[in-house]
Amino acid sequence: MSIIRRGQRSAVLLASTMLAGAMMIAAPAQAQQSTDNLEKLSNFQSTGASMEMETVPQTGPRVDAFNKTLSGIKLPDGFKISLYAIVPDAREMAVGPTTGVVFVGTRKAKVWAVTDRDKDRVADEVKVFAPSIQFKLPHGVCFSKDGFLFVAEQNRVLLFPAAEFFYEGPDVAAFNVVKQGELIPPNEESFNHTARVCRIGPDDKLYITLGNPFNVFAPEKFDLYKKNGIGGIVRFDRDGKNREVYAWGIRNSVGMDFNPKDKTLWFTDNQVDGMGDDIPPGELNRATKAGQNFGFPYFGGGSVRTAEYKDQTPPADAVKPEVEMPAHAADLGMTFYTGQQFPQKYRGGIFSVQHGSWNRTTPVGARVMFTPVKEDGTAGKPEVFAEGWLTPNGEYLGRPASVAQLNDGSLLVSDDTSGAIYRISYGN
Repeated sequence: MSIIRRGQRSAVLLASTMLAGAMMIAAPAQAQQSTDNLEKLSNFQSTGASMEMETVPQTGPRVDAFNKTLSGIKLPDGFKISLYAIVPDAREMAVGPTTGVVFVGTRKAKVWAVTDRDKDRVADEVKVFAPSIQFKLPHGVCFSKDGFLFVAEQNRVLLFPAAEFFYEGPDVAAFNVVKQGELIPPNEESFNHTARVCRIGPDDKLYITLGNPFNVFAPEKFDLYKKNGIGGIVRFDRDGKNREVYAWGIRNSVGMDFNPKDKTLWFTDNQVDGMGDDIPPGELNRATKAGQNFGFPYFGGGSVRTAEYKDQTPPADAVKPEVEMPAHAADLGMTFYTGQQFPQKYRGGIFSVQHGSWNRTTPVGARVMFTPVKEDGTAGKPEVFAEGWLTPNGEYLGRPASVAQLNDGSLLVSDDTSGAIYRISYGN
């Protein structure tokens, strides 16, 4: 074993101190530069960012590896699955209503733009989006019907009014909708449950999910979280004004969408961990009006009470889930199917994904589910639509994270573990 002499130790300590100091100086400097760049982009000014933007190769041995995995995915008769794009850390997806460019959020620091230039339903280019902006967990991406792209980060919301037409260069018009540190109180920022999801509702308002940072939060957090909508869904005007808590009593929703027929808001919810292999169930919920309570933290999922709140009386009007899913399958992204490509059975129904369990003796999930919606607007019985990413010996070959509908009516499935987007189509 080598021994550091006293002089050497002093030098090492000095170097470490200098490095730590440099890092402390660099972090605020980077944040300031990002703020300056956002201000420039808001004023349609150049940031001086390099035109050499990062791209992700779409050829090579990884393609063969993905195709091997996809050959083992089971689908209903007439459907097929293929690799659409290699996209690192792919999570939520927003499809440009005019161009079909797919913007992909991550739980890292990048948003990707995925382009299929020749419209052969395979991406030709995957490129970093708005590289001069320093994103922090830009998971939530969503388009308005008139083509405005919103990006919901951990504690900020940005707007890109013409993203699908000006994403090719490093500079694109960008504006604050909710400034940094104003989506949730900064003291409540956490590394846990930070993945936001956004949607523009039929009322033309912006909806955002806010997961609570804990497995089950302590009673002293109750009033603060309820007031701010942490553990719920908040709603804003599109300019960020008139914030309100639309729904609460939600542990951690990482998927939501509106039913275009009756305008109700549906969302998945990840339930309490550590209660056992088979409880509590995962949830698919339906909000029919503003102000509803969905039972957390009194309930860990479904009708299963949490140990922390078992002696407290839950709200009498707590809304039960529309669908109870297998425990700990980790239900994430979802979308209503509005296309014409799939058979009639699937039209108007819900596609959702199960990311796969991490705290269960025998893993479940890593699949795409389909839930029909009845004429009265309630849910039918869910069924497995696509599976095969979880092997019989419990190994994950991929973990579906979200779904989105491509403009031709096919279904995109993101996989953050493998770093890819797949396309499921029907017929030829």
